[in-house]
Amino acid sequence: MINKLELTEEVRKWIDVSTTRSMRDGMRFIRSAGLSMPQFTILMHLHYAKGNGLNYISDLLQVSPAAASQLVEKLVVNGLLERSENPNDRREKIINLSPKALNLIEEGINVRTLWVEELINNLNQDEYETVAAAFNTLSRATRRIDNNLSTKNHHHSFKEQK
Repeated sequence: MINKLELTEEVRKWIDVSTTRSMRDGMRFIRSAGLSMPQFTILMHLHYAKGNGLNYISDLLQVSPAAASQLVEKLVVNGLLERSENPNDRREKIINLSPKALNLIEEGINVRTLWVEELINNLNQDEYETVAAAFNTLSRATRRIDNNLSTKNHHHSFKEQK
């Protein structure tokens, strides 16, 4: 029977292996696409945020608005970002991903996780069942943690508002 400490160590080993593999494959893809890590970070965050302004990017990368503007400009020139005016404030520019960027991001996500298919192909049916059950359990535990955090944050925010 495995104890909590041994399980923790096994999970940490898995995180190390999977993160290293994912990052290595991701970095290869980013380089092959001719992008820098900050540029790809911008694209990924805009993908998940569904569009934001320059201040968001400046805060995200912890760089000056001028530096963020230069990074954005390179992505606009390469056809990966599109800029438009905020209809509520013409001084503010809204930055969105182009269709080319959406395709690139999808390809990058696929490349980063392609090795998972190879991993699954190296398991037998009993291992499929064990691994699926373990990941299901970990996902449920993660959702419980996330729910507890959002509940704590909600209560904290509510207390601050009083």
